[in-house]
Amino acid sequence: MLQVKLLKPFYTKREGHLIKFVFAYQYFSILKDNELFHFIPVEGKEIVINTNTFQVENLSEVFVFQKGNRFIRLPLYQLLLVSDIHMHLQAILQEEKTELLEVHEQSRADAIDAIQFLEKENIDRMIDYALSERNEAMFHELLEQQHLLEQQQTGGF
Repeated sequence: MLQVKLLKPFYTKREGHLIKFVFAYQYFSILKDNELFHFIPVEGKEIVINTNTFQVENLSEVFVFQKGNRFIRLPLYQLLLVSDIHMHLQAILQEEKTELLEVHEQSRADAIDAIQFLEKENIDRMIDYALSERNEAMFHELLEQQHLLEQQQTGGF
């Protein structure tokens, strides 16, 4: 059985529901019979994972490893069968998932801020309209809405 010694993507690229891990020299190495072989990007150099199913998409991709003048050519499906690469991929995917959640939370916070700003601007415009139309009932109702919105934004203080 082969043991993955190092598996670190050179860079990661997202395309829709696919994540591509691209590898370069010295970012991927395997241990075979206590000998360390280093990845060389002469054929395949990426692992594509479907984030909906968490399945590897490019199983026929061939990875080449070198030690001195000896080479090991392994299709990705075989590398998955005869090594512990799946454990390393799970760790990398977990990091990606954490980063994606952080980005999602930041986007959500930004969206909430934008909505609150637009709501305030809309109420201000409506107050101006109520004043120009001399609609006292609408004016007081909008002032109450503005007061409630400010309380929500400041946490009720």
